[in-house]
Amino acid sequence: MQTSILGIALSPIALVLASCGPTGAGDSEATTTSTPSPATATGGESIELQKTSPFAAASFGRFAEPWALAIEPGTGNVFITEKAGTMKFFQPRTGRTGTVSGLPRVDYGGQGGLGDFVFAPDYASSKTVYLSWVEAGDGDTRGAVVGRGNLACQDQDRCAISDLRIIWRQAPKVTGRGHYSHRIAFSPDGRYLFVSSGERQKQDPAQDLSNNLGTIVRLNLDGTPAAGNPFSDRGTPTDQVWSYGHRNTLGLAFDPDGQLFNLEHGPAGGDEINRIEPGENYGWPVRSNGDNYDGSKIPNHSPDDGFTKPVIYWTPVIAPGDMIFYTGAMFADWRGQALVANLRTTSISRVSFAADKNSAKEESRYEFPERLRDIAQGPDGSLWVIEDGEKGRLLKLTKAR
Repeated sequence: MQTSILGIALSPIALVLASCGPTGAGDSEATTTSTPSPATATGGESIELQKTSPFAAASFGRFAEPWALAIEPGTGNVFITEKAGTMKFFQPRTGRTGTVSGLPRVDYGGQGGLGDFVFAPDYASSKTVYLSWVEAGDGDTRGAVVGRGNLACQDQDRCAISDLRIIWRQAPKVTGRGHYSHRIAFSPDGRYLFVSSGERQKQDPAQDLSNNLGTIVRLNLDGTPAAGNPFSDRGTPTDQVWSYGHRNTLGLAFDPDGQLFNLEHGPAGGDEINRIEPGENYGWPVRSNGDNYDGSKIPNHSPDDGFTKPVIYWTPVIAPGDMIFYTGAMFADWRGQALVANLRTTSISRVSFAADKNSAKEESRYEFPERLRDIAQGPDGSLWVIEDGEKGRLLKLTKAR
């Protein structure tokens, strides 16, 4: 079953605007409940929100085209990637912002550059981190990659990544600068690495299992294909594929029960959340609840079309940036629900799921002054969000009094 969200406080023009079209369009594009570390952040400028907002918001600096947030286990420091190839970290205890060196050279432009950043499941002992970025290929081609390295912080102002090695690549590299996806998530047991691979605005590769474009891949922690993948007998790169028929996955998260969901940009309509199952085909570009940018129609999902349907979709689009499943105590009533950071609607959507996880409902939408690129949960159950754009602010959200 699927749920459509139709026009919640959105301009009519959004009916025809794309959530993630050609480069430069709408997509210019696990957590804990234990001891808070830290419970409060030093300093911060108060941000005015709507009177009905459940949040109190404070700003802690601006960043250049931020793309991803990650909370360091143990310290609660907030790491922020910037698309042009830089990374910084904010320290809530002191209010200081430091820099990270040892980053790769990125192919910057359009939707590409430095992407996701995550801490390994065993980071406390290994200091291993994973990051994604776009690398140049031959001629005018490029593609996303995932690398693994070690993070060490010399002092409160400087950290460095060492021994960084590429462990996975989109294949093949193609022209264009959009739909890389390159979100990273670990399975709840910490054994597997999931990576979203966009179809690079080429559409048809999402239905072609001879490549890994338009897919979600499941890998061992060293980047090799994981045993038990649904197409493991078909050779590389097909043996990496966990699911396919995806357009541009910008959110990849496990719920508290261990079920994987993705958050996907549609074309002119049809942004969606999908329940991800091995071997399933999610329909793009054969099926979508949106239409092409030129106005040509794409058949909607239907019960007997042979494709897996979204559990919820949005028309008009929300242009989502990322999502988490909330597990904290600060907003205890939201536990188990998804929180989606939205670009086009400058908002956070709160989404609940049916018991069978086959349908979902947008419970509420909370408005913000600017486009939101990413969202993360802090150790104390607060939320950290980063705005999109050249001077995106880092915001901490706590419960309004």
